[in-house]
Amino acid sequence: MPRLQLRYYALLREQAGRTAETLESRARTPAELYAELAARHGFRLAQSQLKVAVNSAFADWERPLADGDEVVFIPPVAGG
Repeated sequence: MPRLQLRYYALLREQAGRTAETLESRARTPAELYAELAARHGFRLAQSQLKVAVNSAFADWERPLADGDEVVFIPPVAGG
């Protein structure tokens, strides 16, 4: 199973109760990983409301994940 580094920001950080975590997951893509994390942490944002970055670069939701990848789900940001 790939070991993934996750970082959380804004609403996702609040819902996960942490800023980061490392976990082993059977998820093959960011889409599968987000579904797994939503079930685990109770994330209420739909995938369509987020962007995803893998290893510091914006990525497609169907990009294959590999051991050691860092994944960040980026929620909408309100500004003023």
